[in-house]
Amino acid sequence: MRPSFTIGIEEEYQTVDPTTRDLRSHIHAEVIAKGKMILEERVKPEMHQSVVEVGTGICKNIKEAKAEVTGLRRDMVRLARENGLRLASAATHPFADWRVQEIYPDERYHTIVEDMQLVARANLIFGLHVHIGIEDRETAIQIMNAARYFIPHILALSTNSPFWLGMNTGLKSYRCKVFDKFPRTNIPDYFPSWGEYENFINLLIKTGCIDNAKKIWWDMRPHPFFPTLEYRICDVPMRVDETICIAALFQAITYKLWTLYSKNMGWRLYRRMLLNENKARAARFGIGGKLIDFGKGEEVPYTDLLEELLAFVDDVVDELGSRDAVYYARTIVAGGTGADRQLKVYEETNDLKKVVDYIISETEHGVI
Repeated sequence: MRPSFTIGIEEEYQTVDPTTRDLRSHIHAEVIAKGKMILEERVKPEMHQSVVEVGTGICKNIKEAKAEVTGLRRDMVRLARENGLRLASAATHPFADWRVQEIYPDERYHTIVEDMQLVARANLIFGLHVHIGIEDRETAIQIMNAARYFIPHILALSTNSPFWLGMNTGLKSYRCKVFDKFPRTNIPDYFPSWGEYENFINLLIKTGCIDNAKKIWWDMRPHPFFPTLEYRICDVPMRVDETICIAALFQAITYKLWTLYSKNMGWRLYRRMLLNENKARAARFGIGGKLIDFGKGEEVPYTDLLEELLAFVDDVVDELGSRDAVYYARTIVAGGTGADRQLKVYEETNDLKKVVDYIISETEHGVI
């Protein structure tokens, strides 16, 4: 059966004090409660009180997804402003201190903090998750095995977290390094079948490692409750157009790999250890470095690999109606990722508050 290849997008935003430019809790402003009145279940809290997550419904195509993401951002930007806050879309805050951030009063989050202590409290990061509809679970696990190769390529394009605790970390995605401290993260292993994956999950549950598969926090996973393949590796980008480009790329990669799978063809599978080498390079250098072409056994400039990726999916993007969104990747490369642009503002101003102002303005670009 042909998968639906529907799209669902989740973005995590910062709530910022417009005077100090530091993170500020949204609880007293009742942003979540007021947001639910407008957006119902499409807005929800995250573990820290300065994080707001929004999620689209099930979108049939990238055009529908863009309309929903734009509408959600517009509503949340306005709601934040009406309640004395600003909305910022970046994967770390340039100078906020996680040690003074409060945990959202929810039993699930308090359980996570109890389990992981300082690791959980320090996890003040903001991500982008993209769900692509694949209804058959065996198909989903086989597509995941192949798609693992490409996710460092997309991470590089999304990088948007160069600062941490007021310091230039030297990495384009420091968020990756913060999240790596959690258990059950990073690029997943290869699973020969859905049955083997289920056995793995059941063993973790039986031995008390997890209580359900939602505590599998890999960079991609079969969603435990929805019939989707969920890509979780990316920093949340600043602009809506960047988010939509990344979602369109994930959809196109998924669809192209399925066309191969449906013809009993496939993509070469690589060990997790090798793939994590590319992830580390993507987090460190973003689009400005080199990734490894394991087939050739050599380093290749990121821009060359991106062009190879665009050529790989070119024959499916028109059917998906996503050509413009997918090829926006070239625009990102030309102008720099969010991390590149944050660093440029800091080099020009030497002022992290100016960087926050820039992030806020980019978050609102094309929205209001």
